[in-house]
Amino acid sequence: MNKSSVEEIRARFDADVERFSNLETGQSATIDAPYVLELIAEAAAQVTPNAESVLDVGCGAGNYTLRLLARLPGLHCSLLDLSQPMLERAVERVSTQTTGRVTAMQGDVREVDLGEGTQDVILAAAVLHHLRDEADWRETFAKLFRCLRPGGSIWISDLVSHDTPAVHAMMWTRYGEYLAGLRDEAYRDHVFRYIEVEDTPRSVGFQMRLLHDAGFEQVDILHKNGPFAAFGAVRP
Repeated sequence: MNKSSVEEIRARFDADVERFSNLETGQSATIDAPYVLELIAEAAAQVTPNAESVLDVGCGAGNYTLRLLARLPGLHCSLLDLSQPMLERAVERVSTQTTGRVTAMQGDVREVDLGEGTQDVILAAAVLHHLRDEADWRETFAKLFRCLRPGGSIWISDLVSHDTPAVHAMMWTRYGEYLAGLRDEAYRDHVFRYIEVEDTPRSVGFQMRLLHDAGFEQVDILHKNGPFAAFGAVRP
């Protein structure tokens, strides 16, 4: 099956700003979304307490940056997203919560110039599963590594697959049960359809290896529940 183009993904998020603007619930289709939001913000603040800047890749409406600012106020914030309406909402919300600079960047993380050694923290929530083949993933992780200053940290929250087919099938069955319980079977089928068309998730193990290959150290898994995981790493 042909996957969605960047333009198609952008159009879907352009029309979904309100759903991504809820700090209390997060994305309801994502298991443990509010908990992971808090966990990543706390981990980033604990690991990089002297951070002066953050890059939020696929920032959506800015929820992750807002949670981080509650712990590390005054950060310079670089917000990157495909969707201009989503980016505008993020800038509006983040600008009221920091005395630092707020920089908006519209585009694909694979195409935007992030510079080298420009950031202390990178947040990437529900975005990297849009990467495609292994080269795409490898090049993006290397780019994010270069963007960080020494001692900087990256924190990822995402949909993931599993390397063992039987485990993957089990986890997706359980996720389907979660979605049906959240609303109904029609909602489950709707979510599964757009995942099939739009997303290319990879396993936590695959991403751990790529983080190490890119040069990251102190790689840690913060949380995993079904096909969702949160993890991070530090640039030496």
